Amino acid sequence: MTIRVAIADDQGLVRAGFRMIVSSQPDMEVVGEAGDGQAAIDVVRREKPDVILMDIRMPRVDGIAATRTITGTESPPRVVILTTYELDEYVFDALAAGASAFLLKAAPPEELIHAIRVVAAGDALLAPSVTKRLIEEFAKRPKPATSKAKQLEGLTERERDVLTELARGFTNAEIAARLHVAETTVKTHVAHVLDKLDLRDRVQAVILAYETGLAGA
Repeated sequence: MTIRVAIADDQGLVRAGFRMIVSSQPDMEVVGEAGDGQAAIDVVRREKPDVILMDIRMPRVDGIAATRTITGTESPPRVVILTTYELDEYVFDALAAGASAFLLKAAPPEELIHAIRVVAAGDALLAPSVTKRLIEEFAKRPKPATSKAKQLEGLTERERDVLTELARGFTNAEIAARLHVAETTVKTHVAHVLDKLDLRDRVQAVILAYETGLAGA
């Protein structure tokens, strides 16, 4: 199955570079480009890509607002956030808006391809540096409301353990080692957590863990 990709960046040379990388893959095709956030929203509505590469800082509508609009639509594409700086001040807001991955523009081409494949398959890509950013962000915030914490009541004790480890940035293999269970067991627990909490992917799970206070900073 071909992965349909859209590219949103206000720099033409950057878009051309990403187009070349994506088009080099036999199972990927670029179905549209956008030079600002509004154009990105329009491309998604028109072309219905599987994945959109989204710059944060763009004219008219920025990447965060565009991501929020796009992920709020029916059957939205996965959004891969692109930025120049690893700890971009807007990274948290972009992830909270519904992005599934975060990638530096300077990352090697193989990392971009990997990110597209991961999110197209329904998972999320959250680098340790971004997890650290989330922890720092939530450390500054007020204590969570009780209503938020109630969302976790349907989880088993082991599912809560897995969600806590997810929020700390550990992979399935690392969680399996820390909890002394098989990796397949962790995958099952993660699937149950996402299903019970009606979450799209690991990024949303991490954010909820901090919002509810499960993963204290």
